[in-house]
This record gives sequence, C-alpha cells and structure tokens, in this order.
Amino acid sequence: MSYMNAGSGAVVSHLAEDARAGFIRRTYAHVAMAVAATAAFVAFLIATGAAPIILSFLGGGMINMLIFMGLFIGAGIAADRIAHSENSVTMHYVALLGYAFVEAIVVTPAIYIAAMYKPAAIWDALLATSALVAGLSWIAFSTKKDFSFMGPFLAIGSLIAMAVIFAGVIFGFSIGLVGIGAIVLLAAGCVLYNTSNIIHHYQEHQHVAAALGLYASIALMFRFILQFFLSFGED
Repeated sequence: MSYMNAGSGAVVSHLAEDARAGFIRRTYAHVAMAVAATAAFVAFLIATGAAPIILSFLGGGMINMLIFMGLFIGAGIAADRIAHSENSVTMHYVALLGYAFVEAIVVTPAIYIAAMYKPAAIWDALLATSALVAGLSWIAFSTKKDFSFMGPFLAIGSLIAMAVIFAGVIFGFSIGLVGIGAIVLLAAGCVLYNTSNIIHHYQEHQHVAAALGLYASIALMFRFILQFFLSFGED
C-alpha cells in the first residue's frame, strides 16, 4: 500500500470523465499484468523443479510470512517513490514487474506445499481473494467515499503484524488462525484504501504506482487466505 499522498497537482478525481475512466482502465490493466506475470513465473518455477529448492531456503511457514510482510511494506515505499519519481516510464515498469517476480518467488513455497497436500486450497484462496477484491472495489466505486484517512492506521497495523510474525520466528510460536484472519482483514483494508486512492488521489500519469500499491495488497490477501485454508490440514 502507499502511505503518502500521490503528489501535488491535478488528480484523477478532477479530470474529465473520459480521462478518469482511461486512468482506471490503465491501472487495472497493469494490476492484471502483474498478477499474470506472477502466476506464469510460479508455474515456471514449479514446472522446472525449482520450487523445492526455494522452499528449502525460504520455508513455507513463519519465515516465509515475515518475508511476505516485508515485501508488502516495501511495495508501499516503492509505490510512493514511483508516484513522485521523474524516472523514465521504463523504470516504472521494471519496478512493477520486478516486484511481481519477487512476489512469485516468495509465494511459490506456499503454493508448492498446497499443490502437494491440499490442492483445493489454491482454488479456494483464489476464489475467496477474487470475491473480496470485487466486493471491496464495489464499495469504493459505488460509495465514492475517500478512504485515505485509513492510511496511518493501516501502516501501523502492517508494522504490528510484521513485529508479531518476527516475534513468532524468534520465539517459535505460530500466529494461528486468529492472527492469519487479522492479516487478511488488514489486507482487505489496504485493498479498499488503494482502490479509493485510485479513484481520488493519483495523477493521470501515475497508473503504474497505483497498480503496484493495489497489486501488493491483493497479493498479501491471497498469501494469507491460502495460509488460512492450509491451516485446516490435509484433505
């Protein structure tokens, strides 16, 4: 998620309807591109036999979740820098796709474990994530409410979640279903927040930054929903 204002000047909410709709279409097209790139890379890693190697390094439990939370927080910083950056558009795409590929590497162990022991959990997680994102998007677009006030609370919540997971790694305890559910709710808040920013706060040329923030929130949600389903055990 992005914690800072997207920048000064004319924002999407002040543009003509056609320009505003074009920005939203570009943003969601880039989110879809990042999701597709991640899925393709995960499939490649599993098909080539690299997944067990990655699993041995990153694990599929608390350490993996800690890395995922760190990447999520890093995505918020990256999205802000892209939004304010005067770098070339090429560098913006490198940042978005590079982040998608790193996400793919980190999520591969959990998907690999699910594919071996509980493949239905992958589809359940995909369906649940899609339904939640669709519902939250509907709320943001139908109400047209500005949810940017949530930013500081979500930032604090993200840091607390990372601290709790880090403590679990150090002291050897699991966050359990309640902790996983809390992070899913945090991710849902981030999806709502980033969707609201797409409607209200980004500038017309900042669609890549907007896509990165939303994609990171969706990826976080999927990762912990998948963990939630896996926690019920094997089929």
